[in-house]
Amino acid sequence: MRVYWTLTRRELAGFFFSLTGYVIIAAAAFLTGYSFFLVIEKLQGVPTTAPVTEIFYDTAYFWLILLLAVPVITMRLFAQEKFSGTYEMLMTTPVSDFQVVAAKFTGAIVFYMMMWLPLLGCLVIVQRYTSGQGAFDAGAVGCTFLGIFLIGCLFIALGCFASALTRSQTTAAMISVFFSMALFMSSWLGDKLPSAGWQSQVASLFALRDQMSEFVRGVVDTRAVVFYLSLSFFILFLTLRVVESRRWK
Repeated sequence: MRVYWTLTRRELAGFFFSLTGYVIIAAAAFLTGYSFFLVIEKLQGVPTTAPVTEIFYDTAYFWLILLLAVPVITMRLFAQEKFSGTYEMLMTTPVSDFQVVAAKFTGAIVFYMMMWLPLLGCLVIVQRYTSGQGAFDAGAVGCTFLGIFLIGCLFIALGCFASALTRSQTTAAMISVFFSMALFMSSWLGDKLPSAGWQSQVASLFALRDQMSEFVRGVVDTRAVVFYLSLSFFILFLTLRVVESRRWK
């Protein structure tokens, strides 16, 4: 366990001791702040019973931040080390492949959640300048961050897998964007299928937009939780197999 935490701190240090990490956080903070500016402008002082998290989600900036930031976060995890030559040095140390994959994923997901802290700051500001509870709901905020975490696990797992496949960060980012966009576009698949039948039920599992819209309204669907976690673990399992395949080269 000590080795795992050491590797995790190493990954986090890689984000905060480089300009890339601060650029990602700054860009996410700007887009989040701008989206809230649009939300306030849209409301024009009119009271609303909808949670602010739901109004923010309707601006589509959530998906923009997610689809652009995650590939940049994950592209360096394996590809940069392969390119710089530190990958083989790391893998020859007394650490297991599982610890390396788990630490890189943990470091990425922790940084990813820190990237979303400006959203919490915007919500606190809304709470501060509204009378009473207003449209701020603690349950909706908690569910929103739960949804952000779960979908982040899935997308970051895809990014880890993409980075493990190549030694080029650019290629890893492009593969991650392709995987993420394909998964995101599958949200519309259920609309093209008949409402009855197993095909529609399977397609509903990939309806990321609908599942996230439930989270931002404060509703937790255990099916979505199981789906995100199961698929994330499966993709990380594939990543582990890719990392282990170096022994056969």
